[in-house]
Amino acid sequence: MPEQQKGFLALIFSKKMLLTFLLGFSSGLPLQLTGATLKFWLSEANVDITTIGYFGWVGMAYSLKFIWAPFADRYAFFGMGRRRSWMLLSQFAIAAGLLFIGTLNPTESLSIIAAVSVWIAFFSATQDIAFDAFRREYLDENELGLGSSMNMYGYRIGMLISSGVALGMADYMSWTHVYWIMALLMGVGVVTTFISKEKDTSDHKLRTLRESVIEPFKEFIQRHGAVLILLFVFFFKLGDALSGSMLSPFYKEMGYQKTDIALIAKTFGLISSLVGLFIGGVTIYKIGILRSLWIFGILQALSTASFALITYTGPEQWALAFAVIFEDVTAGMGSSAFIAYLASITNKNYTATQFAVLSSIATLGRNFFSGFSGVMVKEFGWEWFFYSCALIALPGLGLLYWVQREHSKSQSASSN
Repeated sequence: MPEQQKGFLALIFSKKMLLTFLLGFSSGLPLQLTGATLKFWLSEANVDITTIGYFGWVGMAYSLKFIWAPFADRYAFFGMGRRRSWMLLSQFAIAAGLLFIGTLNPTESLSIIAAVSVWIAFFSATQDIAFDAFRREYLDENELGLGSSMNMYGYRIGMLISSGVALGMADYMSWTHVYWIMALLMGVGVVTTFISKEKDTSDHKLRTLRESVIEPFKEFIQRHGAVLILLFVFFFKLGDALSGSMLSPFYKEMGYQKTDIALIAKTFGLISSLVGLFIGGVTIYKIGILRSLWIFGILQALSTASFALITYTGPEQWALAFAVIFEDVTAGMGSSAFIAYLASITNKNYTATQFAVLSSIATLGRNFFSGFSGVMVKEFGWEWFFYSCALIALPGLGLLYWVQREHSKSQSASSN
């Protein structure tokens, strides 16, 4: 077996990748519980589709997390490091929120459900701040691509448990018990955080909160082409994320049963996502991040448009399977390369804040515009909703051309 292949396999099964996987699970678990799963629960309770669309704004916490990210770069508590202390606090807060939301009824306490959802999303975003920084500092440069894939493996499994498995469970038990079980599963993250060892690679300590706030932004914005980089980050996964925000109501309106959704859209979707993440990790390892982004970005746009097929066929299982598998494979590939790219352009002195800014911008379109997704569906219909989401990928691909060109220039300059 070639030495490079041996090294690749050893890296896959290393302790580093196991911890990255488990923390990814903890990071992915809460997302659907205030997103697709919650929307399905609301839809089942006959909440208006426009109101369900507005619940997409709950996820704005993921786009605003850069506001409080400097605290994670500056402070630590519980006698732990900066990253592990914030992860632990967030995990307990998320579990508490899930326990509480499970006691509520959408027809009687919709506003309280919205408030608790914001609480969960806030601490879920805070957990992501700390974990993204932990992963960037914990992994070496050549491990970022595979580490992103392992993170997304855990993340996707967490999403499967809190979406497909949760929907299947809801056929046999109350939503109260579903949410309580999800709260207990946050214990996976708690245990993993306790056994992890934090690696602080910053060149200097941030002495004041002011320094923690100003320096990360100053360092990034002074880079050549910083604004265009931020625009690329905003647009690259916007269409894919926007279409994904309305898939649960789409499946229900098309006439699919919960068992179909749980089996095909969630379980088969997970398997295809894992395949996509593996392909993504291997491809990044072989040809690099930027060239991978080209391939994955084009496939991602095509897969978004494929959901329009279901509007012609009706609730056929094969049509759902085709669209879901195509979308999840390409989304897994795109996510692994995109997250690796975000990590690669952060400065390790300000990891938490810069990664939070970049990932906030990446999710801003999804979390803000998804609030209007219900209105878009009413105006355009499901078919043109998905076509429109596919076309939104074009600006991101145009900006990727510029990003790759500037990267080539900088490499040529550094080699001379």
